[in-house]
Amino acid sequence: MAAAPTAGQGPLSGVRVVELAGIGPGPFAAMLLADLGADVVRVDRPGGPGLGIDPAVDVTNRNKRSVVVDLKAADGPARVLDLAARADVLIEGYRPGVAERLGVGPADCHARNPRLVYGRMTGWGQHGPLAPAAGHDIAYLALTGTLGMIGAPDRPPAAPANLLGDYAGGSLYLVVGVLAALHHARVSGTGQVVDAAIVDGAAHLSAMIHGMLAAGAWQDRRGANLLDGGCPYYGTYETSDGRHMAVGALEPQFYAEFVRLIGLGDRVADHTDVTRWGELREAVAARFRTRTRDEWTAVFEGTDACVAPVLSLREAPHHPHLAARGTFTDHGGLTQPAPAPRFSATPTAVRTGPARPGADTEDVARDWDAPRLLAAADDRGRSPRPEPLERKASS
Repeated sequence: MAAAPTAGQGPLSGVRVVELAGIGPGPFAAMLLADLGADVVRVDRPGGPGLGIDPAVDVTNRNKRSVVVDLKAADGPARVLDLAARADVLIEGYRPGVAERLGVGPADCHARNPRLVYGRMTGWGQHGPLAPAAGHDIAYLALTGTLGMIGAPDRPPAAPANLLGDYAGGSLYLVVGVLAALHHARVSGTGQVVDAAIVDGAAHLSAMIHGMLAAGAWQDRRGANLLDGGCPYYGTYETSDGRHMAVGALEPQFYAEFVRLIGLGDRVADHTDVTRWGELREAVAARFRTRTRDEWTAVFEGTDACVAPVLSLREAPHHPHLAARGTFTDHGGLTQPAPAPRFSATPTAVRTGPARPGADTEDVARDWDAPRLLAAADDRGRSPRPEPLERKASS
């Protein structure tokens, strides 16, 4: 029997994960588990994903395999439960109660597999007044106070893409919870439900800031603090060519190096004088506007001034340090972030490209001993073929 195409690398090799297809933090969490070596089977729905991204380039589905199951069909839930019975982990991102109505909720799955870790990814959580409401990353950040910390004080709060909410407050906390529950299940023989809510994770990320607030070391307003752009030696500045440099010279020795190299050596004493932050920021901004980003990069290269150029997504993979570390990788013509973190004994890698919906039905049915998946494929005239690269998945 051929080996499963996603198995054999990473510390989670041998762990089986079922991902009920969704968008946002759920797929990213499942990708992280797959990057760590788990055999992740994504259960796609007929008709494709909810976002109009070509499955061939959806990096969050790398290192996975895909089957297609219609959960609204009479026998759809039974096919998913066959997988859950053989899995260590299941991940879903529906609104509360939807999985139960579809027949694949925690009770249904635990009846087949008491050791299963059932991971639930939502924005608002499984209970509370907003639990059944729709929402997106930016709204979850807004209510936790996190969004209100980001951006200039004289402009509306800045949306940090969906990195801070969906992925940091959502996916990463789901993965931490799943791995902790998996450890518990292996020790005790009992699975459990992991309720990962973006509001909880985003709030948790601000723990240090809440401590500073309680200590009087943080003002509850934007652009007035050490780490939110209020401090003139921790922020970003425009250069003469319209690009930007990032400055993080917090400690006295780094600050002294920074002001010396930028040509403001006479401002060393201003490091601890908050009353002079405004004029110091203006002086620093004026200096940065005298040269291009690349010229300033050359000035600070090899120093401890803690200054770096702000690179674009396309520029970042070519930076010498990131290139030397292999922070980005190319697989199947797609430049993408390499798996992280790194392991000395069980190295990880991008093993396969993005899973095409339904393309792995036969392999999964064989490897997971779930023959009813093949019956589902037969009912549809075999597994759906991958869409051509030029076609977009339906939204």
